[in-house]
Amino acid sequence: MLNERSKQVLCAVIQCYINSPGPVGSRAVTKKFSFGLSSATIRNIMSDLEEMGFLHQPHTSAGRVPTDIGYRFFVDTIKEEKPDHGKDLLLELNKKMELLKKDINYFLDETSRMMSFMSHYIGITMSPDSELTTLTKVELLKYRKNQAAVILITDEGLIRNKMVSIDPDITQKDLNRMAEYINSEFAGHTLSDIRKRIILELAQEKFVCDKLITEAVRIFTDIFSAASSNIYISGLSEVLALPDFGDVERIRELLKTIEDKHTILKLLDNIADSEGTQVFIGTENPLDEMKKFSLVVSTYSEGNKPIGAIGIIGPKRMNYQKTISIVDMTASYITAVLSNR
Repeated sequence: MLNERSKQVLCAVIQCYINSPGPVGSRAVTKKFSFGLSSATIRNIMSDLEEMGFLHQPHTSAGRVPTDIGYRFFVDTIKEEKPDHGKDLLLELNKKMELLKKDINYFLDETSRMMSFMSHYIGITMSPDSELTTLTKVELLKYRKNQAAVILITDEGLIRNKMVSIDPDITQKDLNRMAEYINSEFAGHTLSDIRKRIILELAQEKFVCDKLITEAVRIFTDIFSAASSNIYISGLSEVLALPDFGDVERIRELLKTIEDKHTILKLLDNIADSEGTQVFIGTENPLDEMKKFSLVVSTYSEGNKPIGAIGIIGPKRMNYQKTISIVDMTASYITAVLSNR
């Protein structure tokens, strides 16, 4: 347990380091914070904090830098504070509210850009899990002799377009009949339930008696065979401008992590059932690829059901207070709109 004086000095060191990268000395803390303590006293406290694992001294005679444990203490200390970063954020979100109601994927793509712009880190958003979305309507339009365009609309406003192969003899009238069948049989069900029903009902003889229905089920199976959540990532240029990524190796590590969207998807899946905004600092990250970065992340919900996630990736030396505020407010906004539309 830290006494109040040690807590103040630790938070001061971390705030100095966040504002300006580089080992922090006792003199810098004395100049920027009015603790009424001498530089020698602060230096002794910093030495004690190093022994306890909250700070690290890169080399002899250098100042100190925070460890992951130090950052965790700092984040837990500031998490209850609510800085006012909301006015501009809510203004931007309100501008895009109609997008959220009509096409959540386009909205989430824009949201990842907005969070990156406001935080100067990497914004990430994950669309609702397609397995959990509910089918509203399917339209089938003949495009070429042996192709049809499939337009899928779900309850989340997700619109999916796909070209599928069809028998050249099938007409638009036939496609309309197929769409009617799909809508009458499957509308209102989740994609997960629909897939189970298709597997079960394909074995029934009634499908053999109707070529068009059999074709409709084949098309439907093709449409959802690759259904999955979409990941949107923005802001690589924002973090590359930070001094934390001044060397080529750090840039390479970041690029490798960001380019592999499966890594991000696995990371977000780990918090899919969680509530509230969470902060993973360095070694706290569940994936090895993320242990040199920090992630601030939250789920958003429709009603009481978490259906997607948003977050911000940055260096461990990030502005946690501002970043937590951005993620928390954005997730709350999306949840409110989805739950009341």
